[in-house]
Amino acid sequence: MAKIAAKVYGDALFDLAVEENRCDQLLEEVYTVEDALAGNPEVETLICHPGISSEEKQGFIEKCFKGKISDDMTGFLLVLVKKGRFQERNAIFAYFISKIKEYKKIGVAQVASPFPLNQKQQEKIEKRLLETTNYKKMEITYREDPSLIGGLVIRIGDRVVDTSVKSRLEELKTQLLGIALDA
Repeated sequence: MAKIAAKVYGDALFDLAVEENRCDQLLEEVYTVEDALAGNPEVETLICHPGISSEEKQGFIEKCFKGKISDDMTGFLLVLVKKGRFQERNAIFAYFISKIKEYKKIGVAQVASPFPLNQKQQEKIEKRLLETTNYKKMEITYREDPSLIGGLVIRIGDRVVDTSVKSRLEELKTQLLGIALDA
């Protein structure tokens, strides 16, 4: 159910952003709201508390955010409170962010390597990813995974390119076991 809510509310916010040509502004406001709530976890506790009326929660939202973000974003937060969906805000915002990045052709990739990559290697990977995808820009997160032994594992959305020595050894092992079993 949470996935459906994230899609419905995320799509509504995305449609507003595109229709009004305010993708960058609303994206920035989403980050502002996330930062404000992450820095004050008691606010979310208060807004999600079942013992506090919806009207009190809405008043609190207006007091916290009115004038700091657009009326549209404040209204969106108020709708989430009214509909009892505020606790699903993280999933809704994550969905919205991914839609905006896809719309703006910004790819998000995770690259795992067995050792730290230097700046030149990272630039080469980014250049290659831009050449082989439809993205105009890439946001890449690099991490070390010594178990890979060599090569890289690159993940963009649900696509994975695994050139690691570890996976090649596992494939070889599977093939050898298949030969041994057939004999």
